[in-house]
Amino acid sequence: MRVAMSVCSRRLLLAISLLAIAGIAVSSVSLYHHYGSSRTSYCDIGENFNCDIVNRSTYSTVLRIPVALIGIIGYLGLLALSTVYRSKAETPILLLIASVAGLGFAIYLTYIEGFVLAAWCVLCLSSLALIFSICVLSSLLVARTARNA
Repeated sequence: MRVAMSVCSRRLLLAISLLAIAGIAVSSVSLYHHYGSSRTSYCDIGENFNCDIVNRSTYSTVLRIPVALIGIIGYLGLLALSTVYRSKAETPILLLIASVAGLGFAIYLTYIEGFVLAAWCVLCLSSLALIFSICVLSSLLVARTARNA
């Protein structure tokens, strides 16, 4: 079912789309460095901030799939929902469910960084900020849609 969208809803979806594109970019850089064989200096800011430690740890894969690739797929899904499927009635709630799931995974990975690896990755923290922002915007979209229904 198609629904008429307000200007505010379109702007929220545009913002979600742009954040998802940024998430794809951040995750792509992370995936590139995951497979890299040399040390990188873009994120080596001392012993507490080192993307190489995080990105090449045993926690950087889930069932042999790089976490960065999971991020790319997740952000692509959010981008598809906020663009291709934006006029569907169920899109706001699907965006919220997907972004909350992504945020939960990002929080788990942030816990691993801080309390297991004792090293922070700027790319990972950027992705956390992006998925948190998408989650907030998705919540606003759901609230707006419910109010207008």
